[in-house]
Amino acid sequence: MNLSEHFTLRELTRSQTAERLGIRNQPNSDQLLALTQVCANILEPARSHYAIPFGPSSGFRSAHLNEQIGGSARSQHCLGEAVDFEIPGVPTNVLASWCRDNLTVWDQLILECYQAGKPESGWVHCSFAPAMRREVLTYSVGKGYTPGLPG
Repeated sequence: MNLSEHFTLRELTRSQTAERLGIRNQPNSDQLLALTQVCANILEPARSHYAIPFGPSSGFRSAHLNEQIGGSARSQHCLGEAVDFEIPGVPTNVLASWCRDNLTVWDQLILECYQAGKPESGWVHCSFAPAMRREVLTYSVGKGYTPGLPG
């Protein structure tokens, strides 16, 4: 099932952990609508701008799956409102800055596990939700969350 021109439900629900543990990782109708909005407002604009095919590393997570991987109990992934992604050949900090500066609507943007001097380290977490806080954070192992993006 396509959620948008370039992204499928399978891509947004795929999880090796869910498959290994036999966890059903399928969204309900509200979560499916939220995933469609994530694709339209976050993934498709990035795909269009960079013109490089990519697949998200994490999209929807059922509450049970999220618990199994140690995710936050308040994770927007469980609502279908968030996606983690990288684009091959695009430095992750550059992608995060592009998202911040060019996406029309988004709620939260986190540059996760990025290491200075390692351009393709980490990933971008971006969410689309009714709140639209436009919160920008960087998460570093050992340091936690800090406001803004590096540099």
